[in-house]
Amino acid sequence: MIRVYNTLSKSKEPFEPVTPGEVGIYLCGPTVYKPSHIGHMVGPVIFDTVKRYLAYNGFDVTWVVNITDVDDKLIVRSGELGISMADLAAKMTGDYLHCLELMGVDTIDHRPRATDHMDEIIRFTSELVEKGFAYESEGDVYFEVGKDSEYGKLTNRSADEMQGEGGGTAGRKRAAADFALWKSSKPGEPSWESPWGPGRPGWHIECSAMSRRILGKTFDIHGGGLDLTFPHHENEIAQSESCHGRPMAKYWMHNGLMQASSEVGKVGGRPTRSAELSQEEQEAGKLKGSDGAQSFLELLGQNNLDPETVRFFLLSTHYRRPIDFSVERIREVGSGLETFYRFFKRFQRITGRSVYDISPPSTREEGELTPGDDPLLGTVATHRTRFLDAMDDDFNTGGAVGSLFELVRALNKYCDGEKLEEGKPPGEKLDALTAGATTLRELAAILGVFRKPPQEASGADDEVLGKLMELVIEIRAESRKKKDFATADKIRDGLTDIGITLEDRPGGTDWTLG
Repeated sequence: MIRVYNTLSKSKEPFEPVTPGEVGIYLCGPTVYKPSHIGHMVGPVIFDTVKRYLAYNGFDVTWVVNITDVDDKLIVRSGELGISMADLAAKMTGDYLHCLELMGVDTIDHRPRATDHMDEIIRFTSELVEKGFAYESEGDVYFEVGKDSEYGKLTNRSADEMQGEGGGTAGRKRAAADFALWKSSKPGEPSWESPWGPGRPGWHIECSAMSRRILGKTFDIHGGGLDLTFPHHENEIAQSESCHGRPMAKYWMHNGLMQASSEVGKVGGRPTRSAELSQEEQEAGKLKGSDGAQSFLELLGQNNLDPETVRFFLLSTHYRRPIDFSVERIREVGSGLETFYRFFKRFQRITGRSVYDISPPSTREEGELTPGDDPLLGTVATHRTRFLDAMDDDFNTGGAVGSLFELVRALNKYCDGEKLEEGKPPGEKLDALTAGATTLRELAAILGVFRKPPQEASGADDEVLGKLMELVIEIRAESRKKKDFATADKIRDGLTDIGITLEDRPGGTDWTLG
C-alpha cells in the first residue's frame, strides 16, 4: 500500500483517494516575472514522478499546475522593462513551459492562468464576504483570520506569529493577520472590474479559485515547496475550508528546497545531509530568482548539462529533504548515469536490439515477474520489489534510484559471468537478459528517465574526435600486444584524467566522454 507523508498531520498515512480510483493533484506553479531557474524545476519533476507512479498503480490522475500571471512582482518588473504585464507574463510562461519540456515533465493536465479565471476568483471572494469571513475596506477585500478558529493548523503557528501585510494597507485591516483577497488598483496598474471597484486578486485566492473550478471543493493532493506552507497554503486552507465547510485537500505534500552547495555526494540514493533541515533553515539557504539565481536555460547551456542528468539529480534525494545544488554534484550524477548508458550499448551488441525499442509494462500488474529457478530473474525481481517498496513509502525516489543502480549492476554482472559477448549466447540467456532490461525500462519509466537515447555529439569537431579516439585505441591495443603495459596504462589513465573512459570487452574497446 502507498503511504504519503501529510504535512497537515505530520505523519505518514495510507493513500486513499477521496473518490476510489481517481486522484486530483494541485501543484503551485511559478509567478512568471523572471526566467525559470533550477529551483522552479524541483516541484514539477517530483510531482510528474508522483503522477507517473500513481498511474502505474492504476489510478486515474488529474494534475493541475497553475501560472500566477498577475502579481505585484510582475507589475514592478514590467515597469522596469517598459513592457506590459501581460507581455512579460506570456514571455516568462513560455520560458517556464520550455524548461518543463526539456525536463520531460509532460504529464500536466491543466495549466490554468489566474487572468483566465478572474470571474471564478471574484465569485469566490464574494462568497466569503457573504458568509461573513471577509470584509471590504476602501476597495480592498480582506479575509478576517479571527473568524477561522482553525487558522494556523498546517504550520501550528500561534496568532502572535502570524504577520500581516503591513505597509500602506495596515490601516484598512481589522487585524494585522488579515490578508488580502482583492486589492484595489493604483492608477496605471492592470485591473479588473469587481463589486468592490477596479482591482486585482490577492495571491492566495487565485489558487483556491482555480483548484475548485478544476478539481472540486475537496481533492486529494496539494503540493508545493516547503516555503509555501506559510502564508500561502495556510491561507488557501482558511479561504477554501471557511467557504465550503469541508477539507480543501486530503494530503498536503511539500518538497524540500534547493540549497546552494559545493558538496559532491555519491549517486544512488544517499542523502547529502545527515538530517532534514527545518523550514527556517531551508528558506535561509534557498536558491531564489530574486537573489540572482542563474536561469535554467543558461545553467544547461553554459555548463553543457543534459536535462536527463538534471532530472536524475533532482530525484536522487527524497523529495522532503533539501537538495544540495552545485554543478559538480550534477556532473557526479552524470558520471553515474554512464553505468546505464554503457549497459544499453552492451545490450545492443549482445542482442542486436536497442533498449529504447523495448516497450515496458505500463502497470504494476503487467510488470510482475515469474522467475522460476532462473537466478538472474530472481535477482531482477528482488530489485524490482525494493524499488516499488521505496516508492510505496512516501514516493522515496532516492531509495528507488539506489535500487535501479543495483539492478543495472546485476545485469552487467550477468553479462560478465555468462560471457555473453563471446560468441553467440544461447536463446534462454538472451531471453533472461531481455527480461531484465525490460524491467529496468519499466522502473525507469516511473522516474521519467531513459525515455529516449541521449543526444549524440555531432559536427566536424566530433567527427575528428571520433577518428582520433580510434587511433589512440589502436595504439593502445598494439602496446598491449607487445606487452608494453606501461604505455597502455599511461594512455588509459591520461584519457581518464581528461574525462574519457575506456571500456575493454571481448569484441574491442569502447570509449565514452563525460
